[in-house]
Amino acid sequence: MNSVSQLFGIKFPIIQGGMIWCTGANLVSAVSNAGGLGLLGAGSMYPDQLEEEIKNCLKLTDKPFGVNLPLLYPNIEEHLNLIEKYRVPIVFTSAGSPKKYTERLKASGIKVAHVVSSSAFALKSQEAGVDAVVAEGFEAGGHNGREETTTLCLIPSVAETVSIPVIAAGGISCGKSMLAAMSLGAQGVQMGSRFVMTHESAAHENFKNAILQAKEGDTKLTLHEITPVRLLNSTFYKAVLHAYDSGASIDELKELLGRGRAKKGMSLGDLEEGELEIGQVSARIKGVISAREVIEQTIGEFHEAQKRVGNISF
Repeated sequence: MNSVSQLFGIKFPIIQGGMIWCTGANLVSAVSNAGGLGLLGAGSMYPDQLEEEIKNCLKLTDKPFGVNLPLLYPNIEEHLNLIEKYRVPIVFTSAGSPKKYTERLKASGIKVAHVVSSSAFALKSQEAGVDAVVAEGFEAGGHNGREETTTLCLIPSVAETVSIPVIAAGGISCGKSMLAAMSLGAQGVQMGSRFVMTHESAAHENFKNAILQAKEGDTKLTLHEITPVRLLNSTFYKAVLHAYDSGASIDELKELLGRGRAKKGMSLGDLEEGELEIGQVSARIKGVISAREVIEQTIGEFHEAQKRVGNISF
């Protein structure tokens, strides 16, 4: 059995990224019911919201699901208490060192994966005791590593550095890219942008429609001085560019970013003032389908690609 599938008790080694403002119980349970692993994006939830979403997941699926937990989140203790209270079986941590919380989570019988952007961080995560790492390349949407290493370069480096399962993320949206990632040493894949564009996703319809219009080059990695983030080209992104051209300081960039930009864009559909976080692969997404269809199509394409690769010769 595939090591990622075995680790998490799922049918297919496909993980739905825990994107902020896009992942509620409807999406998470749909992914898990279809044989993948759904993750709640706790980074955009207050504790009472997370509790409600966990309870809804428990009603909507009897399959494993998890929580994506940014370690810099201010309500981290409340979130950890809820995860333990409701016996959430899996946690994906990100945005910080996993060393502080991994032992506590594993003591509660929780499987832990940590998101990394380099081989060095992957090794530190393994030393911290995590069960798997998500190696996320530069192509990914949302907050990104400062190294700007592409998935094609990152996956083999991480796979050669650690002995625990590696999950590839960044630029993966179909079975062909899944096969490529696994050929490079990954044992599973995490897809974010593709699951944003599902019927069950909590993303606003305006945001989904903007993604459908995206072309190659329409996402940019910016705000490196604060925290690198990949954004869809928009009015807000143009304001960021103008700030850079005007020689804005870090404090001025922080003031421009302000609070609630991501919610405005992705949850409330404000395409002018909102922050629109999505990956480079958005240019390849041509429609909104169900989460089950995403998984079924991905697995079908994976097997078709396997057959084609078997016929390649030189």
